[in-house]
Amino acid sequence: MRPELVDFHCHLDLYPNLAVAIEACDRRRTATLAVTTTPRAFPHNQELARNSSFVRVALGLHPQLVGERENELDLFRKLLPETRYVGEVGLDAGPRFYRSFEAQVRVFTSVLQLCAAAGDKVLTVHSVRASKQVLDLIETNLPNNKGRVVLHWFTGSLAEVRRGLDLGCFFSVNEAMLRSPRGSRLLAEIPDDRILTETDGPFVERDGESIGPGDVTQVLAAIATLRGLDPKQVQAQVIKNLTFLLS
Repeated sequence: MRPELVDFHCHLDLYPNLAVAIEACDRRRTATLAVTTTPRAFPHNQELARNSSFVRVALGLHPQLVGERENELDLFRKLLPETRYVGEVGLDAGPRFYRSFEAQVRVFTSVLQLCAAAGDKVLTVHSVRASKQVLDLIETNLPNNKGRVVLHWFTGSLAEVRRGLDLGCFFSVNEAMLRSPRGSRLLAEIPDDRILTETDGPFVERDGESIGPGDVTQVLAAIATLRGLDPKQVQAQVIKNLTFLLS
């Protein structure tokens, strides 16, 4: 079945009920990438999503958890052949997590090298206060012909957006990102054919509540407004972009 919507970064297993969250994505016909934060979380997600038409599960090792979970890299290596998708991975140099930054670099470098060796992986990448380092490591360790990268909720500079585009990266955009002038300026730099939509649920809220899994209607409307387009045009372009990304 062809999807109608795309949610390329959602933490389905952090909603109260994973099975219900998967059902919501299937009901909306939203092609959803269910990211995981640790390799240990992957098998349960994979099992519950096995019969889903629209949910695919990514193998992750979140940079914010690397300080306590670096030893799960061996499990990551073992599980990688079971999925094409990798995430959430990357770097976070924010004040709360900077103490583990060297370990994060080690882990992210290993993840990129493992993906390059395997070939044909699709990654969703976190880059808080570390855009340059993330792009440096991608350029060094994951050639564009060995895998595809989607930069999730990107907050780097306009020059770094352009560098990401030169490296072949896509960008996944959520409604919270576009509530700020900075996010809108970044979006203006990204060509139509490199944009994907995401919720980053349940972390993004609307009217004081977590947005539902696969509910990208508001971000589509925001992109359309900023682009001077109809939301249906944006929706169709995002589906086209996903098809190209996965081809």
